[in-house]
Amino acid sequence: MELYHVLNRGVDKRKIFLSDRDHFRFIHNLFEFNDQNPSSSNNYYFSKSSDIGCPNIRKPRKLLVNIHAFCLMPNHYHILISPIVKDGIPKFMKKINMGYAKYFNEKNKRTGALFQGKYKSVHVSNNSHFLYIPYYIHLNPLDLIFPEWRTGNVKNTKKAVDYLKKYRWSSHLDYLGIKNFPSLTQRNFLQGTLGDEGEYNKSFIQMLGEIDIDSLKKSLLE
Repeated sequence: MELYHVLNRGVDKRKIFLSDRDHFRFIHNLFEFNDQNPSSSNNYYFSKSSDIGCPNIRKPRKLLVNIHAFCLMPNHYHILISPIVKDGIPKFMKKINMGYAKYFNEKNKRTGALFQGKYKSVHVSNNSHFLYIPYYIHLNPLDLIFPEWRTGNVKNTKKAVDYLKKYRWSSHLDYLGIKNFPSLTQRNFLQGTLGDEGEYNKSFIQMLGEIDIDSLKKSLLE
């Protein structure tokens, strides 16, 4: 399986998620646009208190990619992804970036580019990168309250872990076994390495105290 870490930022590092509505819209798009068939950005198959992709009202999708993990930050996003069909990633990312930019500009009565150029993509090509990347993606929200996590110097680990359990805009909760947006991600592949919910939680806490981003910057696409 070919894994890629995909990232894009707001132009001039501007915020691209200004409200819960924006977060839900982008997550909806991650689900809805992951389809070889034409899809509509206006069809919402989820509610703010439940999962997306209700099977009783949505036709089955023919996926372009597998989304293994994701995280939305105020001015950027991370996705760990693998193609299912030829050119699956560029086709999917074009839909995602264009669809969300159109929504955001119309909602905020603005014009011009929303993202900082084309998305960036790094091939996950070695074992150390593969082992770190899911944790790195899920630890990103700590930038908002514990930026020292990037050097492995978080002093209040419990507070950091509790904060991440309340942060909805990533796949972390679903890997913990806390239902958030379970239909969005295909988790079986990573769970083969990360283990079940209990094993993932244990290794996640351990990684929080050990990870050193400075030594991983090139491979992690900072």
